Amino acid sequence: MNHKTEIPVLTVDDVCVTFPLRYSLWERLHGYPRRAVQALNGVHLTLRPGETLGIVGESGCGKSTLARALVGLNGTSHGEIHFHGQNIASLRGRARRDFNRRVQMIFQDPYGSLNPRMTVGQILTEALTVHHICPPVEIPSRIRSLLELVRLPADAVNKLPKAFSGGQRQRIGISRALAVEPEVIVADELVSALDVSVQAQVVNLLLDLQARLKLSVIFVAHDLRLVRHISHRVAVMYLGEVVEIAPAVSLYQQPLHPYTQALLRAAPGFDTTLRSRPVSLKGELPSPLSPPSGCRFHTRCPQATERCRQEHPVLSPRQGERAVACHYA
Repeated sequence: MNHKTEIPVLTVDDVCVTFPLRYSLWERLHGYPRRAVQALNGVHLTLRPGETLGIVGESGCGKSTLARALVGLNGTSHGEIHFHGQNIASLRGRARRDFNRRVQMIFQDPYGSLNPRMTVGQILTEALTVHHICPPVEIPSRIRSLLELVRLPADAVNKLPKAFSGGQRQRIGISRALAVEPEVIVADELVSALDVSVQAQVVNLLLDLQARLKLSVIFVAHDLRLVRHISHRVAVMYLGEVVEIAPAVSLYQQPLHPYTQALLRAAPGFDTTLRSRPVSLKGELPSPLSPPSGCRFHTRCPQATERCRQEHPVLSPRQGERAVACHYA
């Protein structure tokens, strides 16, 4: 499939998300301004039909906030998210229910996202019933098909989530998402809570299902090797912003942004030529309560200049389906 010529399924256009902090009576009386966490700032992204878009970055960079915004769980304070050209914030009634069915999220915690008092059969029945996927008489056979699809035994239908391992619970979460016949899967740290031996099984299952069902996937993760394995394109986030986006092969072979270079340099198992690059991560991620002026990475970038400290770089296109937010890349 040629993803380059496809019309995007999802489009993220200049999206910002802020979370206001509690405004105490003492702060009001003394005239202090209200403070807010700036979780996302001017994010631009597209997801094409049938592709996997990886989202990487340090903890606290806004990956999960973006994932939740894509499925409508986090509202935006600025900008728009479009699904097939429709602003999801404007969807109401049947249109909203249709969006909720077609864009599904699989959460990081495979146990916390499942109702511990419901059997697997009840969990899947609820999903099928709420979205009117099939007549009630067909639900048992549909559940058997779903369990087979994610390679769980048929007797799982009568068991509670606590009876399963972490990898099996994540398969239940995948089956619940697939039950409603989605077009897009947003996987937020899908395997981060699982053992390494189980991670490969779940990821390979997702790849197989994507090919068979023609799914588009947003894959949020901090494991750079895993993202390289599964993604067609990769977006790198830093402090609520996308600082680089490129085809996976290009990004891993020739990262342009100093932050991307630093991430790859610090990650084990990559080409040793990356070790010779002059960029390494130093210091802590700045607080989103008071992000740095100019380029947000300048406080940790050894190549930063006065221009970086004063002028905010715009995510700009580069040759080869790439974009980068750096004055000197």
